[in-house]
Amino acid sequence: MAKYILEYIWLDGYQPVPNLRGKSLVKDFDAFPTLAELPNWGFDGSSTRQAEGHTSDCVLKPVAVYPDPTRSNAALVLGEVMLPDGTAHPTNARATIHDDPGTWFGFEQEYFLYKDGVPLGFPPGGGYPPPQGEYYCGVGFKNAGNIAREIVDTHLDLCIAAGVNHEGINAEVAKGQWEFQIFGKGSRKAADEMWMARYLLIRLCEKYSIDVNIHCKPLGKDSDWNGSGMHANFSTEYMRTVGGKEYFEALMAAFDKYKNEHIAVYGPDNHLRLTGLHETQSIDKFNYGVGNRGASIRVSNSFVKNGYKGYLEDRRPNSQGDPYQIASRILQTIDSVPKP
Repeated sequence: MAKYILEYIWLDGYQPVPNLRGKSLVKDFDAFPTLAELPNWGFDGSSTRQAEGHTSDCVLKPVAVYPDPTRSNAALVLGEVMLPDGTAHPTNARATIHDDPGTWFGFEQEYFLYKDGVPLGFPPGGGYPPPQGEYYCGVGFKNAGNIAREIVDTHLDLCIAAGVNHEGINAEVAKGQWEFQIFGKGSRKAADEMWMARYLLIRLCEKYSIDVNIHCKPLGKDSDWNGSGMHANFSTEYMRTVGGKEYFEALMAAFDKYKNEHIAVYGPDNHLRLTGLHETQSIDKFNYGVGNRGASIRVSNSFVKNGYKGYLEDRRPNSQGDPYQIASRILQTIDSVPKP
């Protein structure tokens, strides 16, 4: 048997944005452990805002395991937080997602890389670089820098080596802003892997003394710089195989009806980002449009041409959003719509 380092990773109880936590367990296995072989493990919930000091035990239940590409004989173990009696902890948003293998999600994570309190490429001590224009998918030192390119390329390699379904990267509209995309079949898989991808990025940036800033508008509401979103692409088996204009219009009516419930879980400070400018719709409105990146929900041309079948893109979730809460709310709204 060989010793394996198991890095247990979970979300704490901080609000409105949970933090990632991790601690290592060393155990003997004959080979790389399967999910069924991984034990539950406890932690002190009073140190993570998930329990009181007089009854602080919380339980980590493994829900996914990935090879750790940064260490030998090591695994990354994603856990959800349970109470000692085996029920889901109140902070466990993953447990609220209806488990449906026919639902597919894709999340587009935008973020800024920060060093010494400013985005990479901004003048140290204050001021701004040239305005937005050439940075989006930019090439060259003046647009992309050198450290950022190394970080995002390494992060892509790490995700692929870990088995995370990373689907691509690009430099974004603002200086120092980047994006990566995660896709998963099954109602929980993409959200699981988004959290794992976030973890790998944050851990990678430690050695560069760089922070990953996922605030949706870190440069301020009134600045002429794009905010950061986490657009949620979604489809159910019914949307992909049956669909139809009647069902689509009923679906959009439901998303309009529950727009406030969606905004409530689409990430904090979204009023700073959803202003109607910089490719957003205003936070108090709902609309949809074919190819419209200023709409609440963008409908692709292929969706319409295919008989209103396929996927839709909700552009309102922001970069700080919890993909578990976002997926759960989207599915609740879809489930409220009768199928013709």
